Amino acid sequence: MQRQLIVGIMGGGAADKALLDKAFHLGRLIAENNWILLNGGRDAGIMGASARGAAEHGGMIIGILPGDTLAGASPYLTIPVRTGMGNARNCINVLSSDIIVAYPGGAGTLSEIALALKHNKPVITLGFSLPDLPGLHLNRDRLFSTQTPESAIEIIKDQAF
Repeated sequence: MQRQLIVGIMGGGAADKALLDKAFHLGRLIAENNWILLNGGRDAGIMGASARGAAEHGGMIIGILPGDTLAGASPYLTIPVRTGMGNARNCINVLSSDIIVAYPGGAGTLSEIALALKHNKPVITLGFSLPDLPGLHLNRDRLFSTQTPESAIEIIKDQAF
């Protein structure tokens, strides 16, 4: 049996409606491609919206929770992982994912992007862009930028297969 691709969705716990709609739509597309969605597990912002999009379309969702209980967890998680690690769970989010899609967020999202790049994981920013970084050129190496869930899916297919 071939292992399923794990797509990590990272982003802020607070987001505007347009970003939440895009996160929901990306969750749906991930489910339709029979991939696994992994996120920070909370019922907030990008995490909550992407999990709901995948769950409502038959997808599997792994949520890497910051605490050691299910308090604040998305009700759409298939597999909640209680870490008790707080923000240190960001390393688990990244290392457990094959590819990362990052929505606008705060320092936690930026740390996940940096960790992913450090571990040679492809990163797609959706709804914002990062500049070229030393040794990384936007849309040429492991760092990509797009504005739509559909184009993120195309980049995932190109990078993962």
